[in-house]
Amino acid sequence: MAEYELRGVNHLALVCSDMKQTVEFYSGVLGLPLIKTIELPDNMGQHFFFDIGSGASLAFFWFPGAPAPEPGVTAPAALPGLGDITTAVSSMNHVAFDVAPEQIDAYAGKLRKAGIKMLGPVNHDDSEQGWSMELHEGVFMRSVYFMDPDGLSLEFASWLRAPRPDDVRHEPRTAVSAGAS
Repeated sequence: MAEYELRGVNHLALVCSDMKQTVEFYSGVLGLPLIKTIELPDNMGQHFFFDIGSGASLAFFWFPGAPAPEPGVTAPAALPGLGDITTAVSSMNHVAFDVAPEQIDAYAGKLRKAGIKMLGPVNHDDSEQGWSMELHEGVFMRSVYFMDPDGLSLEFASWLRAPRPDDVRHEPRTAVSAGAS
């Protein structure tokens, strides 16, 4: 029996630069229902929650005096395959929303139509590069990558097959084993 019986993610709390702009993007463009709004005490800011399905929420804090984001530190500087996606330890690299496989192409089209810069669909496989523009038998996941107005890296992702025991085949590395100083 597991030490803790987790049921999934309740919510992921992020920080935005402008709550109105955030609501316009997540509700207006992505169609996520805004389900809870909170004014923080002492004019500290706001905390809003969006429904992302299956009982989970994506939440945002807005703090009037929050420091600006630093691409390449607090968030990736680019979308995967279009530049450096490295972020700092304890940062959040991206949020991947689970979507139905048959919706990936349509969702990519909707993002394009909304004028959102995006990459994909990308077909993830076990090749050396890790992805292919072609859909083939070895593809295990399809993704579309895009960013919100604050540069937060987002993904629509869909497993094409359930993970198998042979999908876990790499030894975990450390900074020491990677040659970091």
